Order: sequence, then structure tokens, then C-alpha cells
Amino acid sequence: MRTTLLFSALLLAGPAAAQDIEALKRDTREKALPVLPKVVKMMQDTVAAEGVAGAIPVCKEKAPALLKARAEELGWKMRRVSLKTRNPERGMPDAWETAQLTSFDVRAAAGEPATALEVGEVMTQADGTQMFRYMRAIPVGDVCLSCHGATAEIAPEIKDELAKTYPQDRATGYSKGQIRGALTIERPL
Repeated sequence: MRTTLLFSALLLAGPAAAQDIEALKRDTREKALPVLPKVVKMMQDTVAAEGVAGAIPVCKEKAPALLKARAEELGWKMRRVSLKTRNPERGMPDAWETAQLTSFDVRAAAGEPATALEVGEVMTQADGTQMFRYMRAIPVGDVCLSCHGATAEIAPEIKDELAKTYPQDRATGYSKGQIRGALTIERPL
């Protein structure tokens, strides 16, 4: 009897938990994702005004500052990560992020568009508190290709600037639409 009750409770909790995850994903999307078009716009404006080399500091300093400011407003942690990091100090994924990025690559190879790849999960931390972890793939756009595209197609002066700015750079060889990395978010519950 107790086993039946416990099993029934777990079955009933399953759909509710799934609805909660979907609600958390939706809320996270609405509050956090609007920062991504701001980053793209800032990059496009800087490239138009100062050229590609002038946009390198935007990607290195201004984009993370924009994410940090929004994260502080929300009381969350937000950053960009990638399996092929340009800036290991900021962009190295942890084990969970690595697993999600790898899954994104598999899903994209199976035909899912990079723009639709996301994941959300409620996790219990070591201290027993819960947090919601969320990731959304960031596809390579036109503005990204001058620095992240095929190595042979990156202008020599841009290669030189990237080598100075990012001595451990591994973030080249992409084509438009591929997964460059992801926006990753941790929010307390």
C-alpha cells in the first residue's frame, strides 16, 4: 500500500515538475535573453564605426559587462561559455555546461536549429538549496565570422590582434549558424 501511494505521488509530481521547469525556462528566457540582441547590436555598431579590430574589446569586455549588469539586476549568474574558448578566464564551461554544449552539438547535427537549443534543470546544491540552471545556444552570426570564421578567411591584421588579445584562442573555424557557445544562467530558487 505504501509503495503504491509513493509511486502514485511520484507520478503526479512528474507532470507538475515538468510544468515548473517549462515555467522557469519561459521566465528565464523573458528576463535574460533580451541581452543577447543588445550584444549583437553593440558588435554591429562598433564594426561599422571602428572596423572589426575595434570590436574585439567589445566582445572581450563590454559584452561580459552587459551580461554582468543584467545578472546583478536579476540576482542571477550569467556568462557565455564554449567548448572552443577564446578567453579561458571567462568562457570555460563546468561539467554540467560541457555536457549541455555537447548535447547541443549532437542535437544540431540531428537537424535541430541552433537558435532553438536550450535546456533547463532544477539542481540541488551541496548545502541543500535549489537553483535553476539554464543554457541557450548562441549561433554564429554574420558579425561573428570576421573573428570566429574559417582561419584562412580571417584577415591577417585581425589574426594578429586576436593573438595579442587572446593568446590561448581556440574559437575559430566556425561557419554561420553553427553553435559558437551558449549563454549559461544560474538562478536561485
